[in-house]
Amino acid sequence: MPLKFIKVGITARSDIVDAEQILKSILRTVQSCGAKTYLDRKRCKSSVFKNQPKFSSCREIDLLIVIGGDGTILRTVREMDDLNVPLLTINRGTVGFLAEMSLHEAKEMIPGFLSGRGHIEERSLLEITAKRGKRILWHGRVLNEAVASQGAISRLIDLKTSVNGDPLATFHADGLIIATPTGSTAYSLAAGGPIVNPRLNATILTPINPHSLYQKPIVLPAEYEIEVKILTKKNEYSDVFVSLTLDGQTYVTLERGDTLKASASPERVKFLRRTEETYFSTLRNKLKWGERLEEE
Repeated sequence: MPLKFIKVGITARSDIVDAEQILKSILRTVQSCGAKTYLDRKRCKSSVFKNQPKFSSCREIDLLIVIGGDGTILRTVREMDDLNVPLLTINRGTVGFLAEMSLHEAKEMIPGFLSGRGHIEERSLLEITAKRGKRILWHGRVLNEAVASQGAISRLIDLKTSVNGDPLATFHADGLIIATPTGSTAYSLAAGGPIVNPRLNATILTPINPHSLYQKPIVLPAEYEIEVKILTKKNEYSDVFVSLTLDGQTYVTLERGDTLKASASPERVKFLRRTEETYFSTLRNKLKWGERLEEE
């Protein structure tokens, strides 16, 4: 059967157990199908693979295999320079909510994916900009969420939030989560936010422990622009800052007067999925959604 993907890149979380053996196994499987293989120059630095071709840009490959947990996938999406390249994800983490298959399934399933058995699932991204006056503190995209939360001191912070220039609320809370539908099953869910199907074009605002009975999560159209202004005051002991955390991995320190803007990214990330799996089966299998507790 002819291959749909000829040039296959492989990246992996560098500190996973038996990383070299896992990479060797995946390389053999892909190469046995007749595809060309390229390792991530930035992440796969072992001298064992010194003669293996490398890639530095996603523009050099047709498909990117990602080995790791959800964190590895989130990092990979933020670093990709071409989102037209689909991702095939292999779980080597804990929950692996975003992963398509386990490591023991890879040898059997990869040939089918390379020959075109599977479908592309697109996920929306948020474009985030944090500014201090005219200076940009951070700009980029996230797949799960951006979180403005209390910094070193455990006290409530004030976040003046508007949507398309229209005031929404000033959240007096531990923080505020701005999530994509993909991120709705991550931190936002733990904070009481709703599960939102990733096929919906939406943005979820979930306050973290708000000091109000009436400030609840809200789901907005993805095309709306959200602006958050930091109003947290200093106290007599120390400056109170706010941490902006992106996909749980990168953070920026914000101060009173700084602004955070979030809007839908024009780009979308593409995942290569098996045809028989559904979003709801993933909820059942990985989040145990809808199951009843068994009595002992």
